[in-house]
Amino acid sequence: MAARSIGSLTISFGMVSIPVKLYSATEASRAISFNLLHKGCGSRLKQQYFCAKEEVPVAREDMVKGYEFAKDQYVMFTPEELKALEEAGTHSADITEFVPLKTVDPVYFDKAYYLGPDKGGAKPYALLARALRESGRCALGRWAARGKQYIVMIRPVEDLVEGLVMQQLLYSGEVRSIRDVDIPKTEVKPAELKLAQQLIEQQSTDKFAPSAYKDDVRERIEAAVQKKVEGQEITLTEEPEAGAQVID
Repeated sequence: MAARSIGSLTISFGMVSIPVKLYSATEASRAISFNLLHKGCGSRLKQQYFCAKEEVPVAREDMVKGYEFAKDQYVMFTPEELKALEEAGTHSADITEFVPLKTVDPVYFDKAYYLGPDKGGAKPYALLARALRESGRCALGRWAARGKQYIVMIRPVEDLVEGLVMQQLLYSGEVRSIRDVDIPKTEVKPAELKLAQQLIEQQSTDKFAPSAYKDDVRERIEAAVQKKVEGQEITLTEEPEAGAQVID
């Protein structure tokens, strides 16, 4: 089944403009979710908001958003004020620089989108994808959508066809430093390092194959849901003891 485009934009840098279509790279809709029901009759529950001070339910038309600047102290914003603070959406990803792909730590990776060439963009799209792949570089720039401004990275991906992925990146303030983790300095002896490398080599493969990994929990939930739909009882099994064997 062909993917459905969720939008379009233009990749621009210098005098170059490449029209592309935007596609979701992931399927959040596949996540299994449960609804809260009344245990007695099985009806779905509705959420209500209560005022902590007056202890009364509050209707949505009586709600406003506020920012807590000190303990239990808020400044309130109207919907119009918040709307004025939003970033105006753009229909372009404005590239500011090209950097070696290996210099971007994956810890900064956020949501990903596939890019496909739009009308008249097939040739420049192919040229950019090939040039990025052969240079080992990616494009960094900015993109505004849904009232927010994003850092984006456009990188090449090769899976039978040469394509492009636009990866939203987290801002530096959203990523903690590894220096915040208490990691003591430890001496590593050459013999120990050699043994560790041998263990890694024994279980090494040439390429990551996502299909080799299955979501066992999802499959168990789907099977249990189907049994419930068919009116069958679910047999509960004892959980295995937590913890795995640690080899020194």
